[in-house]
Amino acid sequence: MKKIILLLAVMTTIGATAQTKSELLKHFETYYKQMQVQGDAQGVINAMTHLQALQPSQARLDTLAYVYVSEGRNVEALNTIGIEQNPNDSDINTEVKAIALKAVNQPKRAVVFYEELFKRNANPYIAYEIADLKTQLQDLSGAKASVDYGLANVKPDMKRGYYESQRPYEVSLKGALTYMKALVVFNMNQTDNLDQAINLLNEVITMDANFNLAKLSKDALEARKTGANKD
Repeated sequence: MKKIILLLAVMTTIGATAQTKSELLKHFETYYKQMQVQGDAQGVINAMTHLQALQPSQARLDTLAYVYVSEGRNVEALNTIGIEQNPNDSDINTEVKAIALKAVNQPKRAVVFYEELFKRNANPYIAYEIADLKTQLQDLSGAKASVDYGLANVKPDMKRGYYESQRPYEVSLKGALTYMKALVVFNMNQTDNLDQAINLLNEVITMDANFNLAKLSKDALEARKTGANKD
């Protein structure tokens, strides 16, 4: 009799736990949807974290990391999904690692994930990111190849944002790629290619008069040229 009573108690407890978990899942799913409606990123993060604890899912984990990186919380994004490369990783997982690693100044690691994204879906946007990272890493031939691909495949309506000034701005992706070409050309030979790099930056500014970074780079190169001529 005691065994039967104990068994009934255990079964009742299991049933109550299952019901409670089911109710919690419904609660946080509803909460998640409401936070999306309100545009509350922290609320979305809280809801997804609870849902992940109740019902683990790699897809949900990837999405949670994406929300983190969209909010500029790059370290938290990487803590959520790690930095290991796995060929079975989703596109979102791979993109988050690429963006977050670049943002935390890990170009050598970041370029691996951008190259994986390029293998899956080659496009001028990713080509720009690869060129930028490879220029930082002084892989100038690799950077040039990415710029050449980007310029050969860019479309007139493609844009890229920049955030180095107090007011963010947008330029054509063609202008951005031409700017990157100027940097690559200059770094290949900082003496002989100085004029060529300045001419390319002039082209960029003609395309996008609001391209602040191109103007700053042009001013710096012209100052360098003036100093060299004085010597």
